[in-house]
Amino acid sequence: MNNLIDLAKHIPTPEATLTVAYTPIRLPMVGRQPLELRLTAPTTGGNLAIVLLSHGFGPSNYIPSKDGYAPLAQFWAERGFAVIQPTHASSHVGGLPSDVPGALYFWRERVEEMKAVLNQLPEVERQAPAIAGRMDHSCIGAVGHSFGGHTVGLLLGAQLNGEDFSDPRISAGILLAAPGRGGKHMTEENAARFPFFDVDFSTLTTRSLVVCGDTDDPHFTTRGPEWHADAFHHSPGAEAILMMHGVGHGLGGIAGLDAKETETEAPDVLEATKRLTLAWLQTVLRADEGAWPSACLALEGKAAPLADITHNQTEFDHYKQ
Repeated sequence: MNNLIDLAKHIPTPEATLTVAYTPIRLPMVGRQPLELRLTAPTTGGNLAIVLLSHGFGPSNYIPSKDGYAPLAQFWAERGFAVIQPTHASSHVGGLPSDVPGALYFWRERVEEMKAVLNQLPEVERQAPAIAGRMDHSCIGAVGHSFGGHTVGLLLGAQLNGEDFSDPRISAGILLAAPGRGGKHMTEENAARFPFFDVDFSTLTTRSLVVCGDTDDPHFTTRGPEWHADAFHHSPGAEAILMMHGVGHGLGGIAGLDAKETETEAPDVLEATKRLTLAWLQTVLRADEGAWPSACLALEGKAAPLADITHNQTEFDHYKQ
C-alpha cells in the first residue's frame, strides 16, 4: 500500500512477500578491515537470484552504504531476489581511511569488493542461516547508482586503459545515473580529477539496462543530462535506456526519501523506477519473459508521463516478437 503513487500503479508488479535481513555480515579482506554488507531476501523460496547493489559517492554520511537504497533493495527482495549491499571503501562513515592507497574514491578497491562478495558467497550464507542454501550462485546481476554505476560498468566489461575488470559470474546489470565518458567529454578540471572515468564502453558486452533522469545535469561536463546516457549509446551489451521524467540524479529517491542524495522527492517516479527495474531483472535473471514487455507496455498507456523507454534495434525486434 502506497498512498503517494498514482500513475506508477499501472505498471504491473508482483505482490510483496515477507523478507529477512542480515547485517552486518563481515567478510575478511587481505590487508584491511573486513568488508561489511547487508543481505535482504524473501523468507521463503529457493533458487533466489542474487543482485549486488553498489552505492554511490553521495553527500550523506550514512545513506550511501550497506544501509542505504532501501527503496530499491527492499522492493526487489520482497519480490524474489537476494539483494547484497556492500559498504564500499569509499563510504564516508564505514569506508577505508583517507590516507591509504587508493583514497579518496577507491574506484579499484570497489570493484575488488564486489568480486570478494562473489568469492565468499558460502561465507555470506554461513552468516545468514535463514537464507543459507537458498541462493542461486549461478544467477547473479549487479546494479550500481552514480559512482556505483562506474563500479558495475567495469564489472560488466567496460575497460580503462585496456585493463579488463569484468567478472563472468555476473550475467546482467543495471546502470543508474552512471557517469558517462571521461577525458574530452568532461571539463578540463574534472577530467584531471577523475581520470578513471575515461572508460571504454565498447567492451561492455554484458546484458545491461541504462537508467537516467531527464533533469540530471552533472557538474562533471557541459554536455548536460545526455552524458549519463553514454553507456547506452556506446555499449554493445546495453539493451535499453529508461529515461525517468522530472527527476535528477536521485531518480526520485532511490537512496531514500530523507537522503541528501534525493534532490527531488518524486514518489510516483520512484515507484516507477522500482517497478521497471524489477521487471527487467525478472526477465533477464529469472527467465520471466513477460515481465519487461508488460512493464514497457504500461508506459504506452496511463503510466506514459513517468518515463520513456528506448531499446536498441536488436532488442526492439526481439521484444516485438
